[in-house]
Amino acid sequence: MPDHASSPEADRRWLAQAVALAAACPVSTTAFAVGAVIVAGDGTVLATGHSRETGPHDHAEEAALAKIDPGDPRLASATLYSSLEPCSTRASRPRSCTELIIAAGVPRVVFAWREPGVFVDCVGAETLREAGVEVVEIPELAAAVREVNAHLFR
Repeated sequence: MPDHASSPEADRRWLAQAVALAAACPVSTTAFAVGAVIVAGDGTVLATGHSRETGPHDHAEEAALAKIDPGDPRLASATLYSSLEPCSTRASRPRSCTELIIAAGVPRVVFAWREPGVFVDCVGAETLREAGVEVVEIPELAAAVREVNAHLFR
């Protein structure tokens, strides 16, 4: 269990950073704007990422995980903060973000907003839980994520 997992204040602070990163995403009419922060058990930021960071099909969690050596032992105590529920289905890549998170060995995920059924039927939280990942939803930050993605609902 990550050292900072018992702190709701820390969870909200890191998740707010992920939400802020979502605002840095290039606008897309075919994908959500998402931010992600990966924090080690000791509170060290391992990586950040946002949707479309280096290419039009990048997801935030994927971009952040790509910046960390897969053998980094700190992943075993890390928490991945994502503004939106990690995807369980992808059209643009062979592996979903939930698959990437599970493969990386990240034991805990915190997100603000469940992915609405705009593009796919997402079951990311359930998929992660079934794999033994602790999943925490902080819905009080969901309105900020929805606002960043408001163009998709007009």
